[in-house]
Amino acid sequence: MKTLYLECTMGAAGDMLVASLLELLPEPRKFLDKMNSLRLPGVHVEAVPAEKCGITGTHMRVTIHGEEEKTEDVPAGSTPATHCSQEEHHHHTSLQEIQEMINGLNLPAAVKKDVLAVYDLLAEAESHAHGQPVSEIHFHEVGMMDAVADITGVCLLMHMLAPDHVTASPVHVGSGEVHCAHGILPVPAPATAFLLRGIPIYGGSVQGELCTPTGAALLKYFVNDFGDMPVMQVSKIGCGMGTKDFSQANCVRAMLGEAADSKEEVLELRCNLDDMTPEALGFAQERLLAGGALDVYTTAIGMKKNRSAVLLTCLCRPEMRSEMIHLLFEYTTTLGVRETLCRRCTLSRTERAANTVYGPVHVKAATGWGVHRQKVEYEDLARIAREHGCSLTEASKLVQNNLE
Repeated sequence: MKTLYLECTMGAAGDMLVASLLELLPEPRKFLDKMNSLRLPGVHVEAVPAEKCGITGTHMRVTIHGEEEKTEDVPAGSTPATHCSQEEHHHHTSLQEIQEMINGLNLPAAVKKDVLAVYDLLAEAESHAHGQPVSEIHFHEVGMMDAVADITGVCLLMHMLAPDHVTASPVHVGSGEVHCAHGILPVPAPATAFLLRGIPIYGGSVQGELCTPTGAALLKYFVNDFGDMPVMQVSKIGCGMGTKDFSQANCVRAMLGEAADSKEEVLELRCNLDDMTPEALGFAQERLLAGGALDVYTTAIGMKKNRSAVLLTCLCRPEMRSEMIHLLFEYTTTLGVRETLCRRCTLSRTERAANTVYGPVHVKAATGWGVHRQKVEYEDLARIAREHGCSLTEASKLVQNNLE
């Protein structure tokens, strides 16, 4: 399975993610030419060789009318008065204007969809941080265009690399305070902290902002799971360098390769039943599932003397064998249980919450083996169908269109 692993031991920022992924491409120049041909207002993208702590990599220099956006960390022990300054008077851009800009770019529809979805996450986080509706959220001109380039770049690179599965390390967020347009904020900044909910993060002795809101939004959207690096055969490694210098190499490292397809052993327990009522069978299934079974189902069969019967099958993990056999004997009338140890291949599954015009919904996604699909939780579809007087199929179409 084609797997992408992101090492975020020094956090993540949009430009660092772009640079690390760019180094995985066989022909980086095609990506740079594509980005600069989009003609984002005033934006120019350039890949620059960089070195941090003796490690070489790439820094993505994104300039807007020749200006490169930078953040300023607040040194430990300094006072707010030393670093506070009034916000510069630049034009501010609404989310709607950004959406119109993205929709007008010469990009594949799938890339546009990803860019807009990442911006939805950012807008939601800013809305929560500032206590304003998403419709009133505005982005600072220079920082906004820098973020548009970074987000578009990552989404385009993900489209070009097309990994089956994306995993990442826990995210180092840094510590201390950071100076931004709104003043001095704690690290992680409020919007970043909101985006990283449910994701393993940690601080440390490094003073400064290591994970930016843009980096957090991109990780939240693309990463399937966070944890240790999986067992994989790495074919390419990319290092995306940040602008700041620390005692540790300030980079995001991306590794692309093949991970073993998700295979696991499951135990299949079966028994034939010809003398149980449907209610008793249903209760037995309920108890098996409550006891830890992965799945329980019945199949209609015919037995000796032409008796109609059912084959009850219980799937469980091998370590649950004793408990499941005990439950089968306790809640069914069987006198014997057959068992088979099976290997199964599975897709990687994740679940996320999404906001739609029909209210919040839970979306289950499955990826792997070159497949990606998602569906909305039944309870959410049923609620929408009742509220709008439509069928489940119609409710599903409404929500899927809104998710896109």
